Amino acid sequence: MSGILPFSSIVLPNWCTISRRVVRMAAAQTENAGLSLEAMAIKPPSHPTYDLKGIIKLALAEDAGNRGDVTCMATIPFDMGVEAYFLAKEDGIIAGIALAEMVFQDVDPSLKVEWSRKDGDYVHKGLQFGKVYNLKRRMSGIATLTKAMADAAHPAYILETRKTAPGLCLVGKWAVLIGGGKNHRLGLFDMVLIKDNHISIAGGISNAVRSVDQYIERENLQMEVEFLHCGNHDRYVYNVYFKVETRTLEEVKEVLQYASQSKTSLTRIMLDNMVIPLPNGDVDVSMLKEAVELINGKFETEGRVAVCCAMVHSASGNVTLETIHKIGQTGVTYISSGALTHSVTALDISPKIDTELALEVGRRTKRA
Repeated sequence: MSGILPFSSIVLPNWCTISRRVVRMAAAQTENAGLSLEAMAIKPPSHPTYDLKGIIKLALAEDAGNRGDVTCMATIPFDMGVEAYFLAKEDGIIAGIALAEMVFQDVDPSLKVEWSRKDGDYVHKGLQFGKVYNLKRRMSGIATLTKAMADAAHPAYILETRKTAPGLCLVGKWAVLIGGGKNHRLGLFDMVLIKDNHISIAGGISNAVRSVDQYIERENLQMEVEFLHCGNHDRYVYNVYFKVETRTLEEVKEVLQYASQSKTSLTRIMLDNMVIPLPNGDVDVSMLKEAVELINGKFETEGRVAVCCAMVHSASGNVTLETIHKIGQTGVTYISSGALTHSVTALDISPKIDTELALEVGRRTKRA
């Protein structure tokens, strides 16, 4: 492994006048070194207005304030270079390396950065692998939890939700992809999602679905949709990705009845809170399983795609690692969990400085 940690410039934005030079380091464990940003297999979700570079600048400015890193400026010579590495302090899935490349490019384009691991790789406790700190720790925590849930959920797919830290939506969704999950909608613009409030205002779930169908046709909204079921990765052009939340079996039946009698752009039924917690800590998924069977049996055609692909269904609510496998066996295509991005524990990663080299450089500069 080899990597670079910009010792004080990591918290100094470009407009700060004080900078520190860093030098390339080499550590004992080296594998797949020299991965460039272009070589990263998993890139962030595409978003029309979200400025990832702007978030990086804000994060740097948040640490730097109006003075920069006063501790580093007080204790480290202006022209001193140090060798540094990042140490995994627990096992997990690493995420945020490509983001770190963007941070380093913003701080100092002349920095050379090399890695021993790439986004999505497993790291074990004690492994020296690379750099950037806060966002990487959060992303790695999300990716690690996603990987665990994705493995348990198979053959269902894991989705995050929009519940996340403000300004970090895209970062969290990127980490979910790295961990092996699939992305829910990026925002309010790329999916129609009818929820309980919409249903109440519309006067019922059929009225709400009908209103959306009329709006989609009137506005001529279009979006390409990838279906991740039926054993294939098929793409179809729908007017727009359109999902409705159902809370009871009666609502599922009402949606299916509407869809059997009307032309609809509906693409997914969300089965909300149909996983019932039991006093013994287990869960009852019988309602969820019945809903899945109702969907497969009643919504036979939509006139656009094959029968088994006509409607996707997802389950949300009461999702934990202990119950995820049981839910995945009901036949749902997706399982969504807000916990992936709103209450995840950051992976414990620590930046370390090569003390011996720093002391040697300090002696040469008469600072040690």
